[in-house]
Amino acid sequence: MLNITASYADTLAPNSAAVKNALGLVQKNKFTSLHRSEAGDLLFGECQGSGSSGYLASADFAQPDKPVFRCTCPSRQFPCKHTLGLLYALHQGKVFTVAPVPEDLVSKREKAEKREEKRQQQEACHAAEKPKKTSKAALTKKIGAQLQGLELLEKLLLELVRAGLGTINDKTLKNLTAQAKELGNYYLPGPQNELRKLILLMQEEAGGSFAYSMEQVTMLHALIRKGRSHLESRLESGSPEPDPGSELEELLGHFWQLAELKRHGMTAEGVELVQLAFTGYDDRARQEYVDLGYWLQLDTGEIHRTLQYRPYKAARHIREEDSFTDVVQARELYLYPGGLNRRVRYEEWQPRHTEDGDWEAVTRSARRSYSDVLKTVRNQLKNPLADRMPVMLLHVAETLVTNGGEYIIRDEGGHMLPLSDIGDVGQGTVELLSCIKRDRLQDVALLARFRHLPDEGRLAVQPLTVIGQDERIRLLY
Repeated sequence: MLNITASYADTLAPNSAAVKNALGLVQKNKFTSLHRSEAGDLLFGECQGSGSSGYLASADFAQPDKPVFRCTCPSRQFPCKHTLGLLYALHQGKVFTVAPVPEDLVSKREKAEKREEKRQQQEACHAAEKPKKTSKAALTKKIGAQLQGLELLEKLLLELVRAGLGTINDKTLKNLTAQAKELGNYYLPGPQNELRKLILLMQEEAGGSFAYSMEQVTMLHALIRKGRSHLESRLESGSPEPDPGSELEELLGHFWQLAELKRHGMTAEGVELVQLAFTGYDDRARQEYVDLGYWLQLDTGEIHRTLQYRPYKAARHIREEDSFTDVVQARELYLYPGGLNRRVRYEEWQPRHTEDGDWEAVTRSARRSYSDVLKTVRNQLKNPLADRMPVMLLHVAETLVTNGGEYIIRDEGGHMLPLSDIGDVGQGTVELLSCIKRDRLQDVALLARFRHLPDEGRLAVQPLTVIGQDERIRLLY
């Protein structure tokens, strides 16, 4: 029998309205028949529609990680509320009677099986063939353009620093915005986005200390210097193809294809992931909405990130991701180059309910020495090109609250870390700790985000999720 969870059904929905409408169909008993195949891998039934005849909906799990949804309704959403309703009905324990599979579904299944067989044969042939090499001349030409773009960016940065950030005015910002647009002609979307971010920061800090702007200037300077050295070494090596071992490729703007990552061995098979936190935010520099999830890999204890970018112009056509409470069983996990919290992706996967053993594995992965944690974090933050907000899982032996209402966590060795919000993230979480009973903040695991605050000269530690023996409390949403 299929193991359908509510979280899994939610992830398949094109939007929140589809979830609401599908649940409404089940609650209002709109399904006049609910059936399943003898093998249990096909759900089908009839749902009342606006007309005299109902809609025939089906959810085919012949390939569990690639379900096929079909419906006779005219909806352009995929899957529609009727097929989603079948999943919610199964999850809620509605009775599905065993019935012969309708002939039209049998025919469609057979055609789908033939297409899948043909696809697998083609993949096997492609795997046997040598990968096509990108034109060396084209790559060399692209690198030459990128080097020119970095030179242009360096001149802009030098002029900006020589004049001083305090002299910035509307005319300067307008000129920088035009120059940022021009960087798009040099195959440098990464530096282009970072320059846009600098412009936004200078606008926000006008008349202030420009602490965050200077941090961004330092980042751009390092990107120019290291990026130029990296590109020149690729040219000198005679192999100008992107280096899968370097984070600089993505920082300069290379978009890794899954086939590339697999070809370079940047994958892991049969991985199980548990999501520990999720949030979404508006990245004005990239002009995209970003869906960000933090996941723990159960067998290694590593914390990864999933990132989905939804450009402003196409956002309404891309399903927004959301929190996920089940375990993801990924057939193949794709790993991007990186240090702490590497970015990952997965395509073919199945859900399963979390068990006590999963959360025991999560809590065992929590770091127990804060001095070691701070050493790891500071080593990362020394690199101006590294992620400025690394996330780690900490064991909290005790949570203390000062008379001023400040929360402090302590490890087993007595080392303490004060908790505080990270201002430039825009979402506070510390105040939510007051809603949690004090005894539930002792001997727990805490997912925390770190950030060096350049305007205050200190390291901030922000709580994201509290993980106890019998409960998980997400503070970030």
